[in-house]
Amino acid sequence: KLYVPVYRLNQVQKLAGKDAAPKLDRLGGHTFEKTKAKVEKQVRQMADALLRLYAERKATTAEPLPPLDDAYRAFEASFPFEETLDQARAIQDVMNDLESTVPMDRLVCGDVGFGKTEVALRAAFRVAMAGRQVAFLCPTTVLAQQHAQSVKSRFSDAPLTVAMLSRFQTQKEQTDVVRRIKEGTVD
Repeated sequence: KLYVPVYRLNQVQKLAGKDAAPKLDRLGGHTFEKTKAKVEKQVRQMADALLRLYAERKATTAEPLPPLDDAYRAFEASFPFEETLDQARAIQDVMNDLESTVPMDRLVCGDVGFGKTEVALRAAFRVAMAGRQVAFLCPTTVLAQQHAQSVKSRFSDAPLTVAMLSRFQTQKEQTDVVRRIKEGTVD
């Protein structure tokens, strides 16, 4: 038996696995210690990999984007809402990252309606206008559809090409989009 304090009750959950009965170990038993040692080894390996990754990133330099220009200012002005303080700060932080020689390593988090999409759109606009390719990755096809509509709407006055790849498209449509992206003829 394992006793859990009431304030940690949220950590107890129903086993969501196959129909087979779960394998149980005694705390402090031989198999428990073996499993614990195996997990510790995997955590150390993961930490080593992360340290190597961050050391490589630290040694790498990025080509900074040119300073903000009139096209960006016009794009920024076309935003139909007033930015929140947090949103404005996130946008400024991302813009500073894009002008730095340090590769960007930023994650923008916020609740629904925070304006994360606009932060990403401004960064994407700036990067694309500098002649680089941009990709939005979405966890769901519905969100991909929404973002595609937002990007096309916000970039409608810009000389940029926009395309979407999704599992809702046929293989032929996907292949066609990839071909047009490579040729630079996406509409």
